[in-house]
Amino acid sequence: MSERFDLIVLGAGSGGLSAAQHAARLGARVALFDPDALGGTCVNRGCVPKKAMWYAAHMADMHRLAADVGFETAPMRLDWARFRRLRDQYIAGIRDRYATRLETAGIRVLSEAARLLSANAVVTASGLHASAPHIVIATGARPYRLDVPGFELGMLSDDIFMLDAPPRHIAIVGGGYVAVEFACVMRGLGCEVDLLVRENLLTDFDIELVEALAAQMQAHGIRILRHTRVKAARGQPGVITLETTDGTAHGPYDALLWAVGRVPSSGDMGLEQLGVAYDERGHVLVDAFQNTSVPGIYAVGDVTDRKALTPVAVAAGRALADRLIGGHLEAKFDDSAIPSVVFAEPPLGMVGLTEQQARARYGNDVSVHSGRYTPLIWMVAGRSEQSVVKLVCVGADRRVVGIHVLGPGSDELLQGFAVALQKGLYWHDLKAAIAIHPTAAEELLLLR
Repeated sequence: MSERFDLIVLGAGSGGLSAAQHAARLGARVALFDPDALGGTCVNRGCVPKKAMWYAAHMADMHRLAADVGFETAPMRLDWARFRRLRDQYIAGIRDRYATRLETAGIRVLSEAARLLSANAVVTASGLHASAPHIVIATGARPYRLDVPGFELGMLSDDIFMLDAPPRHIAIVGGGYVAVEFACVMRGLGCEVDLLVRENLLTDFDIELVEALAAQMQAHGIRILRHTRVKAARGQPGVITLETTDGTAHGPYDALLWAVGRVPSSGDMGLEQLGVAYDERGHVLVDAFQNTSVPGIYAVGDVTDRKALTPVAVAAGRALADRLIGGHLEAKFDDSAIPSVVFAEPPLGMVGLTEQQARARYGNDVSVHSGRYTPLIWMVAGRSEQSVVKLVCVGADRRVVGIHVLGPGSDELLQGFAVALQKGLYWHDLKAAIAIHPTAAEELLLLR
């Protein structure tokens, strides 16, 4: 027998939960399939536990800063086991709240993976059949695994949250979000860190600010090895050596983190049999309305080729529910100004176009305004590191198409500016605004 629903969602991560819960609020009968924990990667193995670790590292950095400004301080050591217990308790609480909300909403939650049988039916390994006029694929992504000898000696990003103690010396292979963030976190918590990068760091961000961040990371003791391709890991857990294609050996390290990207979790779902189009990496291809190539099947979140950010998945899921269940036929999320932040030390944030992207699109019509400053607390402490702010503008009226910030507080100050950019922000708007002084945010208003 097959149970009938109005909407079936495959995946209980950010995008799937958003679509399922909003559809239920609009009156739909919803089934949600996922063999994993509620909340997906973000809650269980991503944004949330990562940010908790970032806070711990930031506290350690602030303790060192406190000593620089004159506080009497005793050496601090993180009780790693207690911190991990508190962090895990918080995450368990999030999952419990999700379960309560789903039950209250009347959503049928099934702790199984499901395969597509047709454009309106799925089946689980246990033989449960379900059908609906709309099926949403929201199965997310997983860490990419390199095909190199000794790969099993290292951790993936999923594994680093299981550490019982900080490693003394860790190698991190990769140059994206995960690699940079954990390099800064582990260094802040007292580890020696080598960051091995194939080419460049954070290729989606503005080059000027990325290089400024790299300089600060190196000043804080992180060893960045660029143009380094790892071909093998040798040794045993706790004593690991990395071999590179140029014949160099690095190490030994007592821990290794592979942070070499993520791949969509789209395999063994029946996509090919139904003709659901996907790219060479397995991303399900969708249009602006989250439609796949097969009517009745949709996709949101990291399983697609859109930006792999939790708020993007949430916005896409909500808009899709509005369209499919709420009757808003033109509902789609606005992806023209997506803010994002790398929780490095200090944080790096951006919204809109980088200078390089703007020049490629608009040519000589681009004007750039950037500035550097030393945050007040750093100056008081006698530090010389500088934060960077940058505006990318287009046209004679200088419409702002990109905002980039590096420095303490960048993660918090960017949100309001992102709203302004999305609504249509011009240089003269910033010059006419009254700044809050002294703050990091005012530096964007003071640019010349």
